Amino acid sequence: MDAKYEQRKKMIYDFMCDDMYVPMKIKELAIVLGVKKDQRPQLEQILNELMTEGRIVCSKRGKFSKSEEKKITGTFQAHPKGFGFVSVEGEKEDIFIPESETNGAMHMDTVEISVSPAVTGRRREGKVLHVLERGMKQVVCTYQLNKNFGFAVPDNPKFGSDIFIPLERSKGAVNGHKVVVEITQYGKKGKNPEGKVVEILGHINDPGVDILSIVRAYGLPVEFDPKVMTQVEHVAKPVSEADMAGRMDLRDWQMVTIDGEDAKDLDDAVSLTMDHENYILGVHIADVSNYVQEHSALDTEALKRGTSVYLVDRVIPMLPHALSNGICSLNQGEERLALSCIMTVNPKGEIIDHTITESVICVDRRMTYTNVKKILADHDPEVMAEYEPLVPMFEKMAELAAILRKKRMKRGSIDFDFPETKVILDKNGNPVDIRPYDRNVATKLIEDFMLAANETVAAEYYWRELPFVYRTHEQPDSEKIQKLSTFINNFGYSLHIGSDEVHPKELQKLLEKIDGTSEEPLISRLTLRSMKQARYTVENTGHFGLAADCYCHFTSPIRRYPDLQIHRIIKDSLRGRLGEKRIGHYTQILPEVAKHASEMERRADEAERETIKLKKVQYMENHIGETFAGVISGVAEYGFFVELENTVEGLVRVTSLTDDFYQYYEETYELVGEATNRRFKLGQQVRVTVDNCDRIMRTIDFTLADSDEN
Repeated sequence: MDAKYEQRKKMIYDFMCDDMYVPMKIKELAIVLGVKKDQRPQLEQILNELMTEGRIVCSKRGKFSKSEEKKITGTFQAHPKGFGFVSVEGEKEDIFIPESETNGAMHMDTVEISVSPAVTGRRREGKVLHVLERGMKQVVCTYQLNKNFGFAVPDNPKFGSDIFIPLERSKGAVNGHKVVVEITQYGKKGKNPEGKVVEILGHINDPGVDILSIVRAYGLPVEFDPKVMTQVEHVAKPVSEADMAGRMDLRDWQMVTIDGEDAKDLDDAVSLTMDHENYILGVHIADVSNYVQEHSALDTEALKRGTSVYLVDRVIPMLPHALSNGICSLNQGEERLALSCIMTVNPKGEIIDHTITESVICVDRRMTYTNVKKILADHDPEVMAEYEPLVPMFEKMAELAAILRKKRMKRGSIDFDFPETKVILDKNGNPVDIRPYDRNVATKLIEDFMLAANETVAAEYYWRELPFVYRTHEQPDSEKIQKLSTFINNFGYSLHIGSDEVHPKELQKLLEKIDGTSEEPLISRLTLRSMKQARYTVENTGHFGLAADCYCHFTSPIRRYPDLQIHRIIKDSLRGRLGEKRIGHYTQILPEVAKHASEMERRADEAERETIKLKKVQYMENHIGETFAGVISGVAEYGFFVELENTVEGLVRVTSLTDDFYQYYEETYELVGEATNRRFKLGQQVRVTVDNCDRIMRTIDFTLADSDEN
């Protein structure tokens, strides 16, 4: 359209936005606006466009008026560059807030916004009307001292501005101290927020202070209340004969725990025997609910925490160590209370029978993933001799795990095999090595058995129509799947999409087809990005990624509250206590339990990622100027990310590519040189040199190595 047309359109819309405007029919509008008869079709076209864009509406009587702005409440997510997004519960897309329309809102504030009826870009746009509640009342900062006052620089770049600290409210902090600042005034345009130091974490260079700063920034509770610890003393007692009464006695069953070398909270044991051609698989889980009674101080604290948090240098447990590493840990040679899921599995991998029962167990050996791998994969004679009585059971376990996995894959379960990161620290918390976490035959074996138990328990309680907490994973967003489908067509692959939905088997087939190809890293990542996050819900909607009709988390009550919660439901059911009143109780509390647990899981995941990112930056600081081989893992208009073999990821900025002007093509995820047609795309192998590391922003900058610049 020409500029004059756009001017007329703007003029007509502005006219209708005027406070003095009264709704009019098209004839009246034409007269008032001075539109001639031959220009009437253009006026109609403009009005139709404005209606399509949602900026105006037409009443039943044919009168046109400006659309009323929709007012909604949500959480403001700030961006370091000043703009932000508001996430609204139940809404698929966040609403974009330009920097000029934030109205003093800060990161995580609850805000009321008005949403513009016009969709000018890819997202709806809005403006903040009111800040209803401040989200960040305390901020972790680095303290800077001036002569007569101090100021604190927030660790979180989303906070947006430094905080003024009067000298008398500094608590004696000095330059370089990591401090927790309580905000006393949130400031306004042209004036910084004010605050007071409430805690000094230590100097920025002191060992452990970097991780402690992240712990405080995410509000992770570390210490347990004295009331909780007093209760632990009373409940953490050896298993007595009275405790065992009425339980299935499995103490003479051959069973083991299989965990990492450094694991201390051993909450699952496994056993396997044969009944002719069928496998009798036992998954035995610590009966934590026996020690953590509902509504007790222990339970209240566990619910609040929601999950244990595994950071690079420490674990922040959901339950005190006296429980999680003590009476609730299935330690070798010690009698323990458990909830057992005993499954009869036929040679096809079908679970043809199962029993869920309260039990008492005694683990024969505490095994590690490393030693089980040495037995099953390496056939190490020394290790096989050490564990000789258990070797036949391990071999049968490997056989069954392969059968279960094959059956799961047949139905369409998706297995993303991206390497997790293991960071090795010295005694001062400095990273000395970073490597991919080893996922081997032993880790997969335990994974297969836990999945089987989780599905079996979930299906049992789903069909009994009792209140429960499920682990659900929704269908991917149809728009993202369509984009993925269009993109993979470039490589000769396709997805069968029916009724705007894709079956997980289609994605699994795709991953199988690309296995070992040069485009595998690229398509695998895009497939993962098209998926939604799993969460806890009271409705069973299935688990897309596992292609499971029913799924729950039953196997880790020491470290996940939903597991502990469903253990209570199972025990109430086994003991015949699930009457109308108890069912009503669970029906009432479980939605909030599921929602809170999902939120706490997100918080824990983010904190864990943040500590790993920080240690990766610290590690690469010692390698500035060195060159590494890597793979392009992300492409954007400002550059491309490269992942090294040790899982470290850094950015090659487009401004550092001086040989050409590079254009970003979103549909193919490529940067293309205008003159040279040189391309950088996902999955491409490159060599990069470490250029810069920023601890505050947790970023690593790479430049292309000399050999890759030509």
